[in-house]
Amino acid sequence: MSDDRSKGRSVPSGRLARLGVFGRMAGGVAGNVVAEGARRLASGEVPKMGDLLLTPANAVRVADQLSHLRGAAMKLGQMISMDAGDMLPPELATILARLRDNAHHMPPQQLDTVLAKEWGKDWRRGFAHFQAHPIAAASIGQVHRARLPDGRELAIKVQYPGVKDSIDSDVDNVATLLRVSGVLPKTLDIAPLLAEAKRQLHEEADYLREGEMLARFGDLLRGEPQFLVPALHPDLTTPHVLAMDFVAGVPIESLETAPQALRDRVMGNLIDLVLREMLEWGLMQTDPNFGNYRWQPETERMVLLDFGAARGVPAETAHGYRTLLEAGLSGDRDAVREAAVAAGFLGPAAVVAHRALVDRMIDVVIGELGKAGPFDFGDRAFVGVLRDQGIDMARDRSTWHVPPVDTLFVQRKISGTALLAARLKARVDVRSLAQTYLERDPG
Repeated sequence: MSDDRSKGRSVPSGRLARLGVFGRMAGGVAGNVVAEGARRLASGEVPKMGDLLLTPANAVRVADQLSHLRGAAMKLGQMISMDAGDMLPPELATILARLRDNAHHMPPQQLDTVLAKEWGKDWRRGFAHFQAHPIAAASIGQVHRARLPDGRELAIKVQYPGVKDSIDSDVDNVATLLRVSGVLPKTLDIAPLLAEAKRQLHEEADYLREGEMLARFGDLLRGEPQFLVPALHPDLTTPHVLAMDFVAGVPIESLETAPQALRDRVMGNLIDLVLREMLEWGLMQTDPNFGNYRWQPETERMVLLDFGAARGVPAETAHGYRTLLEAGLSGDRDAVREAAVAAGFLGPAAVVAHRALVDRMIDVVIGELGKAGPFDFGDRAFVGVLRDQGIDMARDRSTWHVPPVDTLFVQRKISGTALLAARLKARVDVRSLAQTYLERDPG
């Protein structure tokens, strides 16, 4: 979740109200298409429909309407932006980037209606203080600070009304946006991915489930001084309200100016946690949004937040990553390629059609992993090389391939963690960390 200082704006909660927002968005976009098409024709151009749809004006219109809806529409936009922003058309990337920073919150009257439904109309009597303005707002809910009569400080996450009921239609509408924009080839079957996205978002909208995951991770990390997980308050938690201890902290990005040794230690701990989740626990919090990490300068602990996206890691997925890591650390290009296909990272068609390109990309990765000493996440030169080669391969849409869903969620956490490490310019001995887990019995 991101800090929010914007004005309150009621969330459309009914199906017809939300459909109306999509309808107004489509109408406005269509009007812009006609106007832009006429302008380009008058200047002698023969515009493509994709170019007319993805204009700056339409980017702003779509982003603002999706942020008004919140819920699955906004959540999916944020996810795609973080995961694939470098590979998207600039205008679509603009739409999705605006969604990361454009969370409105419920006005007090709507908030009171929601909490009265969850806790009863006299809910305020249970608190010595309840801060009406949220301390954070995001796609599915907003967070308020409160104090109980005994002085305990709580963080109360309140779900936007109608979000859970609108997930399926919102996902379908965002998928339509991606299809119409021309980002996805018509031959690519994303139906399984959409079904899983709906299932995952339904789970994230179940705050009782998130409370269970919060408590579970708290148990797993109990006694580990480098991490802090807020304690759950089950007596105040409902399917649409999540109550936990309020834990003070500053944005994790504030460590950008910290000493190198501290940045290295923090990211080493976080990468170790990712490996433990994947290869030891079989349970991973798969949302790497930077807002889910807070830093306590006085205790030098990382606060872990938001466990709605926590999910089990199937044994076959963990095995695929284990095999891929072993191959990469051994420097065996053929073994890496075979492991990447077996795990679903690469489609067989892409390897057949672009074998030389695939091997060059593998060589870059192996070369980086094989360097002596800590891995310097601040040195991003190789990323540009991989991106350029990846774009060359992506131009052949006939070889596009959707990896297994569980692999996508795990990879999202790994990629997001790497992005944070790059932001902090951390140096971490990834080889040694990975080797530690690879030497352990996976059973």
